[in-house]
Amino acid sequence: MSATQIVLNQDQTFKTYEKKFKALSDEIRLKVMYELNQRGQVCVCDLSDIIELPQSKLSYHLKILLDVELIKREKIGTWNYYSVNEKAVKLLLSEELRCLFYPGK
Repeated sequence: MSATQIVLNQDQTFKTYEKKFKALSDEIRLKVMYELNQRGQVCVCDLSDIIELPQSKLSYHLKILLDVELIKREKIGTWNYYSVNEKAVKLLLSEELRCLFYPGK
């Protein structure tokens, strides 16, 4: 791998994490992540009541979290059910990311 490819891969990695952290930089989305983590898979209709947000506004926040793959969606019948994407969340605390903040480790 050339030095240019390494820099491009690094830039792409930084942009990916920037989007993920940006998605988490909102109180409502943090509440959504918390509730999904506590409850497991939750129907959007129930999540709307839990978060106390109209479904239309909640959908906006869910889309942001879906776009960066921090949550997963499963359609069952006419309802969408959401859950935390555990693999993606674990990567936020991964060795790959820690090396950005703790040089030499």
